[in-house]
Amino acid sequence: MRIGFLTIDWIDILDILLVAYMLYQIYKLIQGSIANKIFFGYILIYGVFLVSKALGMEFLSSILGQFMNMGVLALLIIFQQEIRRFLMMLGRSTSFRENALLKRFYTPKVSKENLSTLQSIVEAVKVMATTYTGALIVIEKEDDLKKFIESGDVLDAEVSKRLLLTIFHKNSPLHDGAVIIKGGRLAAARCMLPVSESGTISPALGFRHRAAFGMSEQTDAAIIVVSEEKAEISFVNHGGIFRNMSVQDLEVKLKDYILKD
Repeated sequence: MRIGFLTIDWIDILDILLVAYMLYQIYKLIQGSIANKIFFGYILIYGVFLVSKALGMEFLSSILGQFMNMGVLALLIIFQQEIRRFLMMLGRSTSFRENALLKRFYTPKVSKENLSTLQSIVEAVKVMATTYTGALIVIEKEDDLKKFIESGDVLDAEVSKRLLLTIFHKNSPLHDGAVIIKGGRLAAARCMLPVSESGTISPALGFRHRAAFGMSEQTDAAIIVVSEEKAEISFVNHGGIFRNMSVQDLEVKLKDYILKD
C-alpha cells in the first residue's frame, strides 16, 4: 500500500500498533506521577533529535545523540519503579490463573480453611470499624511476600477474630504496620509495606492507604484498610481502591478474590 511517497505493508502497521500499545501502557503506569513529566520531556528531546538528523543538522544531532545514549541509563534509574510494575503486569498477563481465557478451564480448589479465614477477617474488620481501630491487612495470592513478612514479627498463627483485634488494639506493640496472611495463616504482624508515590492518590487518604496502594502496585495481594479517623473500610487490589465499603461488600470482594481469582 502506498501513501504518497511512502510504501506501507502489514508489518509496518503491526509495528506501529505495537509501539502505540506499549506507549499507552507506559503512560498508564506513570500517569499522575512526577515521572510523567520526565517521560514527555524525554520524548520531546527525542523528537527534536530525529528532526535534526533528518534535516542533516550534524552538530545538533551529534549533541542530542550523546544525550540520548546517556539518557537511556538515566531513564532506567529514574523509571525503575515503573519498569518493575510494567514487567510485573506482563508477567501477570501470561499467568495461567490471571489469564481471562485460561480461567474458563481452571476451577480453583476452595478449602474450609480459606472460608474460615475469610469469615474471621470480616468479623474482625466489622468490630474495628465500629470502634475506630485502624488496621492494615494484606492477603497473599500468587506473588511471594516473603521479604515483607521478614520485615515484621513472624507469628505463623491461625487467623482468628480475637487475634486480629488484639494485634490492632491501640495499646498493642504490634499494632503499627501491617498484618500479612499467607496460605490461610497469619504469617506476621508489624510488617513494613512500600509507600506509593503516585500523584493520583487522594490527599484525603493517609499513610495506611498509601502503603496499601504501594503494596498493590508491586504485588497481586489484596489489602484491607480500616481508617482510624473515619472508621471507613477500604479494599485495595491491583492499584485500585474501593472506599467506604460495608462489611457485606467487603465479604463479597474477599470471596471474589479468594474463590475466583
